[in-house]
Amino acid sequence: MSDLFDIDETARINELVSLITRYQKSYYNGEAEISDAAFDALWDELKAKDPHNPILLRVGADSGNFRKARHVMPMGSQEKAADPEQFLVWARTHQYAEYLIEYKLDGASLELQYQHGVLVRAVTRGDGSVGDDITANAKKMHGVQAALFDAQGARIDFTGGVRGEVIMTHEVHSTYYADKANCRNAANGLMKRKDGVGCEHLSLITYDALATEGASPFSDEEEKITWLTSCGFTTVPLHIASTAQAVIDYRAEVMEKRSTLAYDIDGLVVKERAINHADAARARPDRQIAFKFSLEEAVTTVRSVEWSVSGATYTPVAVFDAVQLAGTTVQRASLANPLTMRKLGLKIGSRVVVVKRGEIIPKIESVLSETHGQEAAGERVGTTAAVVVPTVCETCGTLLRDDGTRLFCPNKQCSKRVLHQIKKWVSVIDIRDVGETLITALFESKRVTAISDLYTLTVEELAPYFLQEEALLKQKDSLGAQKVFDSIQNHRTVPLAAFVAGFDIEGIGETSVQKLIDAGFTTLEALLAAPQEKIAAVYGFADIMASVAVSGLQENAAEMRALVASGTIHVQEALGGALSGKSFCFTGELRTMKRADAEALVKKAGGSCKSSVTKDLSYLVTNDTTSGSSKNVKAAQYGVQIIDEDAFIALVNG
Repeated sequence: MSDLFDIDETARINELVSLITRYQKSYYNGEAEISDAAFDALWDELKAKDPHNPILLRVGADSGNFRKARHVMPMGSQEKAADPEQFLVWARTHQYAEYLIEYKLDGASLELQYQHGVLVRAVTRGDGSVGDDITANAKKMHGVQAALFDAQGARIDFTGGVRGEVIMTHEVHSTYYADKANCRNAANGLMKRKDGVGCEHLSLITYDALATEGASPFSDEEEKITWLTSCGFTTVPLHIASTAQAVIDYRAEVMEKRSTLAYDIDGLVVKERAINHADAARARPDRQIAFKFSLEEAVTTVRSVEWSVSGATYTPVAVFDAVQLAGTTVQRASLANPLTMRKLGLKIGSRVVVVKRGEIIPKIESVLSETHGQEAAGERVGTTAAVVVPTVCETCGTLLRDDGTRLFCPNKQCSKRVLHQIKKWVSVIDIRDVGETLITALFESKRVTAISDLYTLTVEELAPYFLQEEALLKQKDSLGAQKVFDSIQNHRTVPLAAFVAGFDIEGIGETSVQKLIDAGFTTLEALLAAPQEKIAAVYGFADIMASVAVSGLQENAAEMRALVASGTIHVQEALGGALSGKSFCFTGELRTMKRADAEALVKKAGGSCKSSVTKDLSYLVTNDTTSGSSKNVKAAQYGVQIIDEDAFIALVNG
């Protein structure tokens, strides 16, 4: 199998190189074919698979329609961070007394070359060393200085380069170029027209400069921006932060007002105060980083907190002003538990950062300070209010227990808890013909008040739920009742992981139980007798989850043992198998079987299944192994093997 994986890996790397080359070329020639996020996913996947691939050090290429010219200052590609976690990883090895922060403009790079203060050449980014000479077009753009003069009107004797970004404002785009996909594409296309038509609608915003003769007119990055401004250039805003967290907070502030800016930005550039020429000369400078924004992040205001009740557990859910995340409108996000809510410092009226990084469920990542966030949003300061936490079970009236990580009704006989547990059992054991409506009706009639009651149901008892009164009088058989009866009886043999998960212990699903089984707790009695400290030592548990598992097992131990002792349920305990200790996640369609059948094969062979890609996942199974999907990208980042259906079947068959 290893040879197969090596071949697949090499093929994927080659394909990634081909795709990145193609999309870089289209990007730098003004006709980007995919979004920045999609391109970044390909880039990250290649970086994970082959971090030293030469293409990671290359930039794009220009059209070939103009005379070529060499840059006088480096134009390499920046390291990037896609989210606060990645930025903090970089910041740990780049601890500066001050972090200088500039907007990362979403346009096209341009270098202006001056001799003794007179513009002699304007060169596009090209391959980072050589670009297109578009001087005639550049002179038509706003912000391009044909000659440099000081405040007194005297010529500035500067020889060197000035770097900036050619942008199109939103107003210009909507007025003249609404047919173009976005401002960047429109700007790229216009700046490289041979006839120069439309370049008067473009603007240059500058952020870098380098003197190639004589003394430098500035000594650090802040002075550089001041000098560029004094020369008449439009410059990027500069913000200075004292800590890495302050950089993250400023990013959130800019995210709030991003939509109100006159031009597009796609992140921030973070650097040190000192000018580091040696680092800047590298193909990929290390001393600065592009801290990017994402379509999967937004800043909004919390308007209320609702409490979602599932069985015994009360979960806080934040309701906020609608935002767009990854192409969908989002207004709600789970806060997980009271402790998470309190650690965030969340209140009604809080300004929050909401994320949806490749996941289905949105999450509140952080809360902005009240003064900072509300002033940025133009709101009155001091309008927040504390979240009211419920104290009494809405079903049975029992005082709720707040353990921090969980707010729940401790009454095991609470009707809502019991009904939820029965529904959970049917779902986990996969008794497909028993729907929630039927379970609820049987529970309300008090015929089914525990899991064991399901297995005592008869066809005659079920028939009234499927036949009308007239049919019952005629003693017609109910096919539906028979089907439900058969389905229940066919699920008397249950794998150990499913058996325990079916008892609806908070946060303890099949995957969690399988981890315990893989760690050596291979029988029901071993699980019931396991001490908290040993469960806490299992990967993925730790103290809090171990405490919940132990208390949940003890609470349900009597019913678990009764089901087994009575012969109602036969528990399949772990006996090993071809996939023992291996975990699988399936994505996309399979050719030869349904996903549920594939997952059943995994469990039968001693393996476990997961619904998402995690660091400890063994295999991601997909028939589109070259896809740039979020699961494929995450698997590549974590070093998880990506296999197709044929390779999966080969593993199952040993």
